[in-house]
Amino acid sequence: MATGIVKWFNGDKGFGFIEADDQSADVFVHYSAIQSKGFRTLDEGAKVEYDVEQGPKGPQATNLTVIG
Repeated sequence: MATGIVKWFNGDKGFGFIEADDQSADVFVHYSAIQSKGFRTLDEGAKVEYDVEQGPKGPQATNLTVIG
């Protein structure tokens, strides 16, 4: 699994980007990838762990969990 920091996340629109720890390209994240109960959103600066798959416009996070 990859790790990174939430660069920004728009809760109203349900998506944002993660700055990957390995300095690769920023990773797109959709709210449906967040593994939590209730309202799924991310706070800017949160440490996250996730899998990466190739989406239609580049790397995309899946199976995302907040780790700090």
